[in-house]
Amino acid sequence: MALILNIETATKNCSVSVAENGKTITLKELNDGSYSHAEKLHELIKQVVNEANISMSQLNAIAVSKGPGSYTGLRIGVSAAKGLCFALNIPLISVSTLNSLEKIIDFPDAYIIPLLDARRMEVYSAVFKNNSFVRDVQAEVIDENSFSDYLEKSNVYFLGDGAEKCKNIISHKNAIFIDNKFPSAKEMGLLSYEKHKKNDTEDVAYFEPFYLKDFIVTKSKK
Repeated sequence: MALILNIETATKNCSVSVAENGKTITLKELNDGSYSHAEKLHELIKQVVNEANISMSQLNAIAVSKGPGSYTGLRIGVSAAKGLCFALNIPLISVSTLNSLEKIIDFPDAYIIPLLDARRMEVYSAVFKNNSFVRDVQAEVIDENSFSDYLEKSNVYFLGDGAEKCKNIISHKNAIFIDNKFPSAKEMGLLSYEKHKKNDTEDVAYFEPFYLKDFIVTKSKK
């Protein structure tokens, strides 16, 4: 039996789950429109472990969403995951944020493109079909021709907080937008379990989130 704690903090959705052999048994999420992860994450971790009726010492691994996504959100999640791995002496597993977002919907034979907001008209995206990567993660500026190669072939489902900015730009008849979907620890359970079975883990000391872009500090306007 493998019990894995999954942590997702790459977007405004602060999400934690416990999964047993890839099946989510407890889940807690907070998406109040603000990044309150630093205040809420550890409380959510306590809640899911208690509701799973286990102790922290029974966990076999910690999985964390590795990005891309919010710089601050990713730092909070990875720092918490590393701390737990060190304290419990268990392995760290990283899961692609866009991969777990793609798992929320299932449309065989169609393309699924999860999109995360990267400010202005830029998004982080990947392309999936039949649960496999067709095109790896990229940061790109959206225009009317974005993803046209896939839209000409079949229906394309867009989801994630980056999909909203694409609605008025991508007008192809095969484009289908699914609202209000965020990366969740619920979908991480199976992905982290598959990595756990293959012993596909990270170096706890040196692992860093996948930011994709450099963090830019902006000056206050006050």
